[in-house]
Formats: sequence, structure tokens, C-alpha cells
Amino acid sequence: MRFTLPLITACFACLAGLAGAHDLPRLHDVQGVAADDVLNIRSGPGAASEIISELAPDARGVEVVARNETGTWGQVNVEEMSGWVSLRYMAPRDHEFDAQNLPVGLSCYGTEPFWSLTNMDGSMRYDGPAEDAQDMPIETVQTVEGRNDLRRMIRMRGPDGTASAFLYQAACNDGMSDRNFALSIGLMMGPDGPLLSGCCTLSR
Repeated sequence: MRFTLPLITACFACLAGLAGAHDLPRLHDVQGVAADDVLNIRSGPGAASEIISELAPDARGVEVVARNETGTWGQVNVEEMSGWVSLRYMAPRDHEFDAQNLPVGLSCYGTEPFWSLTNMDGSMRYDGPAEDAQDMPIETVQTVEGRNDLRRMIRMRGPDGTASAFLYQAACNDGMSDRNFALSIGLMMGPDGPLLSGCCTLSR
């Protein structure tokens, strides 16, 4: 199935209420952990859950992709899996945006076929299965009012005409690991190209 550019634009409007209620993903810095200690990453949102990894006491730019119901634990990705950390020891950062009004550190990818799309500050670098990596200059970025709203409609100068990407806050899994993400993307490399879907992160 192929989707036209007007249809993707319409999706940008119809999802107007999807992301505004939350501010994830968000980068955090570890705080309040002794220099000779670590912050445990656990299999579930609770101190009784199994320890599966750890964060250094000075870890920075850790992406939290979900919270538990009480908002006391945050889900993070480590290696090829997701785990939970106590948000008591995590200080949230403000979202950062570049000159094109895109989140700093944005990187997206998808499977079947494998592809990636990376923010290069002025262009988006696409790397697909059948061609060499190419930088597509950004033409326009349409935003939604709200500092914590990361939805973006991105139009780029692609090899087959205008390429379009719709970035939105929604749970996502890459299908290849146990990692979870809070940003999703739909990508068309040209007006008549197939719609590719994938996950995005703010922490490359």
C-alpha cells in the first residue's frame, strides 16, 4: 500500500491529541548517587525486582521512555533490553532543539527493510538497504504548539522528490530486541514511495 503526501499531512492533524498529555521521551542525568556507588537498573518498577544492569553515578543523557503508574520509576534502555530506574535519582533535562526546530540527538530506524534516519543539523541522513547513505536537506519542519510536544512533520529534498517524515510520541518497539521507545516515525522517501515505519531515540 502506498500513501500520498496529503494523507500523511492529514495524519499530522488527526493525531492532534495523541502526544500533548505527556513529555516523554526525555533525557535525564543521574543525581544523588554517591561517587563510589551505582544506580541499579531493575527488571521491573520496584526495589524488589531483579537487578539487570546499572548506571554510573555521573551518567548523563539517559533517555527515559516510560513511567510507572505512580511516576516514581522510569523505563530506560540498556544494551538490547529495557529496565527500570528510580526517578528519585534522575534529574530531567529540558528538551533541546536545533536551528531547524528538531530535537537534538534525534535518530530513527526501522526494520524490514532496515533503514535509518539521523538528524545532521540542517539535513537528514538516510541510510537504506539498497543505496549509499545520503544527506537530504531539510526544506520545512511543521510543529505543534507546546514545548514538550515533539510531533514534527519534516519535509526534505530527497532523491525522488520531496521526502516526508512524521515524528510523533507513541510507544514503539523495533521488533529485533527487548528495547522500548517513546518516539515513532512514518517516512516516505518520495511522493509515491512506500510508507516506512520505525522508532526514534534522543540518545544516539
